[in-house]
Amino acid sequence: MFYLQNRWKVEDRRLRYYGLRNKPHMFKNAVKLTKAQEDVIKKLPCELNSDEIKTLKNLIGTQVVKEDDLRVTPKSLKEARFCKTCIANDFIIPGLEFDENGQCPMCATAHETKGLKSVVPIKNTFERSKKSRFDVALFYTGGKDSTYLLYYLSKVLDLKVLALTWELPFMSDSARQSIESAKKSLSNVEFIIRKVANEDLKKIYRKLYSTAGNTCACPSLAYILFYPELVANKVPYFVAGNEPAQLIGLYYNHLAPKIAYTFGNDKFLNGLINIGRILTLHPPLKSGQFHTLATMRQLAYGDNFIKKIAGYSNPLVSNVVDAIHQVPSIVKPLKRAIRSSSRSGNIPAFVQVDLNDICDGHYDWKKIKDLIISQCGWVPPEKTDKGLHTSCKIEKCKEYSQFIKFYNMDSTMIPFSALEISLATRDKAITREDAIAELNSTLGFSLDEPPECIIMKEYINQ
Repeated sequence: MFYLQNRWKVEDRRLRYYGLRNKPHMFKNAVKLTKAQEDVIKKLPCELNSDEIKTLKNLIGTQVVKEDDLRVTPKSLKEARFCKTCIANDFIIPGLEFDENGQCPMCATAHETKGLKSVVPIKNTFERSKKSRFDVALFYTGGKDSTYLLYYLSKVLDLKVLALTWELPFMSDSARQSIESAKKSLSNVEFIIRKVANEDLKKIYRKLYSTAGNTCACPSLAYILFYPELVANKVPYFVAGNEPAQLIGLYYNHLAPKIAYTFGNDKFLNGLINIGRILTLHPPLKSGQFHTLATMRQLAYGDNFIKKIAGYSNPLVSNVVDAIHQVPSIVKPLKRAIRSSSRSGNIPAFVQVDLNDICDGHYDWKKIKDLIISQCGWVPPEKTDKGLHTSCKIEKCKEYSQFIKFYNMDSTMIPFSALEISLATRDKAITREDAIAELNSTLGFSLDEPPECIIMKEYINQ
């Protein structure tokens, strides 16, 4: 008896794999089928005659297997197989493959991806601005990573910082307290807090929930709210401080190719872009400014055709863009700011501080928490073992919705937190024991809907 191997699915005369394959097939998740192959596969499970086996030829043994070789997706962490090096496992990442050493693809390719740090240019030090009251700006949530970045920019580098906070309705109590503490602790930071009108936000959230199964619009909606502010204040840099595991996770989720991590330093490609701008009477772009315009244009107008053709569209962002356009008045100021900044060249450069580099090569979550508690009055979440996404009290809803869609093979996107917690363990940002504790107590990897989803649904259905 032959079976279609677990996690493979017939779609539009293709076999698609819902999982993370290991070397040398890591991103080879789609196999084209002939009509005859498709007809045979749709009959499975069944016995195959010699002609049918010949028709399937190279699919036998990988995509089409005997019952003894059929893999099963675990139904809980207790049933899962774990990577020998990190805590990646085939429950939180269904379809995760392991090599002969028991390593997952992320650990098996660690040396190959060591140089992939950020999809926006890296900049760890900043000059004083001569045109603005501010040297830099950042989106500040009150969470672990943004608090550490705020500390680094304001206290270590002694810059004039504009901290921008979108007060979402699900902000955790600890994040609110942390923001208030930062206001008292950091004297050279100016804070701006914005809140979207409830009726507008509910329109956005309802649309987002219908397409994504959750209401997470961070940080996209915050970018839309604050980009006009950055342009008006002529802020030279908009600084991201994403934790390193989040950045490399984009690669393993097949959302950013390797070239995206080196594009900012590619003089030839950037030269071509600037020739085009000069020919259209626009000032040439400095490092990071292309990334700003690309990010803001995507939010204002959606993915460009090149990104769609290349297969690197981000469904998370696409869903947020569709939802935000339910309230056109929110997008209009963004479009005006894009046009005016592109014409004037007054574009805040989108750059990333490399948190590993500024922490002596190692962004240790526990040490970072201790430091920002002492220096900024940061208030940790109620569950103190939580290290990922500490500013939202319904983060489990996003994790659950991403997980359940991927588990059921309704989405090709691997749950973000599953990759991030695994990569953080691989790179020693968190111990294996602490990561497993976080998996069990604070993350939303479950076949049962977490209670936090009730909070989300009550808000959008009021």
